[in-house]
Amino acid sequence: MESAAARPRPGLTPGTVLPTDAGRAALVARVHEPEWGGPCVAAVRGERVVDLTALAPTVSDLLEREDAARVVREAAGGRTWHLDELLAATAAGRRDAPHLLAPVDLQVIKAAGVTFARSLLERVIEERTGGDPAQAAQVRARVRQAVGGALEGVRPGSPEAARAKELLVSEGLWSQYLEVGIGPDPEVFTKAPVLSAVGTGADIGVLAASVWNNPEPEAVLVVDSRGRVRGATLGNDVNLRDVEGRSALLLSHAKDNNASCAIGPFVRLLDDDFDLDAVRGLDIDLRIDGADGYVLRGSSSLGEISRDLLDLVAATHGAHHQYPDGFVLFTGTLFAPTEDRHTPGGGFTHEHGDIVRISSPRLGALTNTVITSEQAAPWSFGVRALMHNLARRGLL
Repeated sequence: MESAAARPRPGLTPGTVLPTDAGRAALVARVHEPEWGGPCVAAVRGERVVDLTALAPTVSDLLEREDAARVVREAAGGRTWHLDELLAATAAGRRDAPHLLAPVDLQVIKAAGVTFARSLLERVIEERTGGDPAQAAQVRARVRQAVGGALEGVRPGSPEAARAKELLVSEGLWSQYLEVGIGPDPEVFTKAPVLSAVGTGADIGVLAASVWNNPEPEAVLVVDSRGRVRGATLGNDVNLRDVEGRSALLLSHAKDNNASCAIGPFVRLLDDDFDLDAVRGLDIDLRIDGADGYVLRGSSSLGEISRDLLDLVAATHGAHHQYPDGFVLFTGTLFAPTEDRHTPGGGFTHEHGDIVRISSPRLGALTNTVITSEQAAPWSFGVRALMHNLARRGLL
């Protein structure tokens, strides 16, 4: 087992982490302060990070405030940290120094799946291969030949979608993934427990037994208790293709493991300069750098999503389901890598030490190092620990 010090570590600087228009952005961070033994809600103002915990003990509390963006931009706050020092400690894996955490806390971590037609077909391929990457190339060719352009531009739940379903059924290609991809109801599932997400600079985990897996670079909506989108950030909804391909009933086993959910680097609050239409237009880039010199690039554009973002929110929150502390919602990805990394026809899978960088100009960059979930630092700071910590600090 390699030590934490021996693993490749991402280089994090303000220039590589912040949005390109950071000076106009209302950015929320969470900082672990060892002196206080717990997290702080903070505002990122250029290269200064300002503690706001006395005004809002959790990010969930902050987002319930109508004036959240003003507080983030203008409130006096308390302690101040230098962003470059936080990033250096975060990248080095130092837990004895102030460092960044995932920028959400009490929100339930939800995810929408199969929201892009292109990646929808890859889910069908996983299912048809039973999670065996060796069969992927052959099955991919057959599925694409049969489906052709039948799914292009089809609005889920529409009469056109119903006709596409009839075609696919007649070809023997109907799938549970196609049902949620073009049917009336989207797939929305719980990705990870509250407080379990890791932030930028942290290790991100895949199960040691997995032989076919990939990152899923996504935009993540941050929603308050009333179902209002208050901000956005980036996320990595790590996927074990071999596990989910064996059975969709193994979704939790494929998706929810130690360190398998990364969110960050910051939450950008919606305002006059960054509204929901700006989120709808986001392009998300991915770069994977292997310890062996391997490089993979990919991209995902929210402009190609099959369902509107507010439709995904409405499927998650409403009269049928409430979230009193708010929730975050992964919105899905176009990215489903098919390039061979090792053997012909073997496709892509992660190697330990891969550095995964997910970026978008208006949200910054989320960077993590891939290891096994079994090797990742155990998740030990849950809701009970947070409440006890805030109470000891006189913040509750």
